[in-house]
This record gives sequence, C-alpha cells and structure tokens, in this order.
Amino acid sequence: MRHCASKVGAVERPGMTIFIPSNRRKFQAFATSTRFAVYFIRITRVDAHMDRIRIVGGNELNGTIPISGAKNAALPLMIAALLTDDTLVLDNVPRLADVAQLQRILGNHGVDITAMGKRPGDREYCGQTLHISAANIIDTTAPYDLVSRMRASFWVIAPLLARMHEAKVSLPGGCAIGTRPVDLLIMALEKLGAEISIDGGYVIAKAPGGLRGARIDFPKVTVSGTHVAVMAASLAKGTTIIGNAACEPEIRDVASCLNEMGARVSGAGTCRIVVEGVDRLHGARHTVLPDRIEAGTYAMAVAMTGGDVQLAGARPELLQSALDVLEQAGVQISVNDEGIRVARNGAGIRPVTVKTAPFPGFPTDLQAQLMALMVGAQGSSQITETIFENRFMHVQELARFGARISLDGETARIDGIAALRGAPVMATDLRASVSLVIAGLAAEGETMVNRVYHLDRGFERLEHKLKACGAAIERISD
Repeated sequence: MRHCASKVGAVERPGMTIFIPSNRRKFQAFATSTRFAVYFIRITRVDAHMDRIRIVGGNELNGTIPISGAKNAALPLMIAALLTDDTLVLDNVPRLADVAQLQRILGNHGVDITAMGKRPGDREYCGQTLHISAANIIDTTAPYDLVSRMRASFWVIAPLLARMHEAKVSLPGGCAIGTRPVDLLIMALEKLGAEISIDGGYVIAKAPGGLRGARIDFPKVTVSGTHVAVMAASLAKGTTIIGNAACEPEIRDVASCLNEMGARVSGAGTCRIVVEGVDRLHGARHTVLPDRIEAGTYAMAVAMTGGDVQLAGARPELLQSALDVLEQAGVQISVNDEGIRVARNGAGIRPVTVKTAPFPGFPTDLQAQLMALMVGAQGSSQITETIFENRFMHVQELARFGARISLDGETARIDGIAALRGAPVMATDLRASVSLVIAGLAAEGETMVNRVYHLDRGFERLEHKLKACGAAIERISD
C-alpha cells in the first residue's frame, strides 16, 4: 500500500488500514483495481453526509415560509400502501432523506413508486406526488441494513402481516433519544391474533388464518403503536377497539386516508378508535397534511431573531399548545387565510414553564427548539420532558453558545443570557440539530452546524427557506 502515500485519510478495519489517495480519479482507479473496491462505495456514502451549515447570526427574519407536508404523516401513509394491490397516490409529500429511505425499504418488498415533482402552476415547496403500487409483494422480510437506519420503517410489519399473513422485520434504529422499544407494537399485533417470535434481532410474525379483531388497551399513549394497530386492524376479521390511543393529527390523517381506501375507522383523533375490518382495500388519492413541527420550528426561529414571517399553509389547530407558549413568551401570533403570522418586533423574550405531553399538549418534537429560544429569554425558564429519555442531548451543544442550562432528571432550567456567541456545534438527532440552527440565527458571529444529515431527515430545504427571509445561512459541501 506504499504507493498510496499521497492521501487525505484512512479507513480502518480490524487488521487493516486503507489509505485514500488525494486525487479522486486516482482513487477510483485504485479502488477498482484492488480487492478494496467495496470501501470506495462506503466512503462516498459517508462523504455525501459531510455537509455543514454555516450561519452568521444577527439578522431578523421577514417574509414568507411555506410549510411542507408532514413527515410524521407521510411515512405511515406510504407504509399503508402495502395494504392494497391498487395504487395509492399521495400529494404534498416532503422531499426528505427519511422519505427517500422509506422508498428504498418499500422497493425491497417489490413496491413500485413513481415520484412526480412540481407541476406547472404549483407553488414552490408544494411537495412531490408519489404513486405507490404494491400490486406484487415479492418479499415479506425487512432487513437490518434498511430498517436499522429509521425507526418508522419497522411499521411495515403491520400491513405485511395483515395482507400477507406473515412478516420478518428487523428491530428498528433511529435517533439516539432513548430506547423507544417496540413492545407495545408487538402486544397490539398479538392481541389481533399474530404469533410473534424474536430471533437474531428480527421480529417474526405469522397469522396463518389472518388477523382477528380484538380489544387493544395501551398502558401508555403510543403514536407508533396506534399506527400499527389501526393499519393491522383494517384488514382483520371483525371489530377492533383501541383504547388509550394516540390523538395526534397524523393519526387522524392516516385514518382518513385508510377510509378513502375503503377501511372503516372511526374515532381517530380521540383516545378511543374503532376499526371494523374489511376484506380488502382499494386505491385512493390523499394529500398529506402540513407539518406542525416544521411550522412550530420556524415560529420559534422568528421569535428568536425578531421579525415578521407568514407561515404559509400552517394550520393553527395542529399546534395550538405551542402557539399558546409562544404568546406567553411575548410573541405575536395571528391566524389568517394564508396560515399563521408570527412576529416579534422590539419586545424581549419572556421566560416560560413547559412540560411536554402527548397531543394536544406541548409536543416533544418542539422541546429542543423551545429550549434554544429560552436561552435568549429575560429570566429563568423550566422545561420538563415526559415523552423520551435522553432527549436533552442538545444541552451540551447549546452551552457552546454560552447558554446556561442545568439539568435535574427530566427537567431543565434555562437561565436566559443577554447575547449568544456563535460556535462550531454538532447535531445529535433531528430536532436537536434544528435547535442549534435557531440559536445560530440569533448568535453573534459565525456558527457552523455539523452532521446536518439529521436536518435533511425532517426539514425540506431549510437553509433556502430561511435565506429567503433574510438569514445569512448557507450549506457547505466538502
């Protein structure tokens, strides 16, 4: 390997070190001429995720930010397409890394997906249209190398089991914000008559005679468990009653789509959902609801920097608890025909006390963003996280801006400071990463956010939307 002395780095594996030539063309020749070609593939994948976002803080945000379709609805809606051999058409699907990953996972099962972009006359960021056809499911196994990258992909177990009466799905991966076990999802499927075993990191589910309606009472509210129970029960024989169901708008959106496909789901959006099983579902066309977390995130960014921004397409009923908290913090919120207008002109940020809770409470997915905002408040705030353990991993990165945050179990105390200082920071998960962007927008000097692939999982063209409103922000690709 001495001929590779000119290098930009090395890839280490047990018992070997592979040096990388500085010239890409030379490296391609090297990779294809040796047994190490496989490492070239892996290296290019890593390189694709080495983007950073550079922010120079201090600019107010003014203008319009269009709100994209909700990731947390789009993913289960795509998975629901496995329930029918007809085509499901989804409009307003956001262009996100998680959506692209789920397309690959569904393709592994034999699903054909056609993505159509912006049509003439459509507004920018109106989302893509996916035509999803699961006419021929060729494989009921969801392998580790696909499922381990995104937790929601585990949900394919429900429609595969309901329609094909069998599934083998790897235990999931996802953000490092707690264990988020799948025990409640498995419990729901067992209640519906599935035979479940775990072998070698895979959940193996069988229902030789099909699933049967049952009573499912969740011991705690679970969004993922509710999604799985509703999808599985839609093709079960008989009636299923789901108690202590999640009430999130995304649950209601998926149930609405299922009903458009011929399912009989009632009560979605309440804690008691009733599903009358049907023999088959047919195709439909459905528009993904706007992303309440994205809307809340940009609202907090405006609150942090000051300014006046119209959140086009945002629906206030989807995030009323967050809007109430922002008003307590001194932010002006008004609802109009175009969406939600957010403004803070001159007034300081007031401290708040907040506890995360299932919908309609304050969402855990906005906790990190609110913490970033409270770093600039005039006084001390308190945020209690009740949904996920380990979801304060952004605290140490916010401290790099000068933030003063102390932790006591599941509660964080934030003592506001007069000014934040820009700093190099690193994201640990999706929502934590955008909290660092919010802090950087208001900080003095330059902030460099690393690991922005987390952002790409949940925010469509974030830097473009912020830049259009006056932010000094750019993506840097190495």
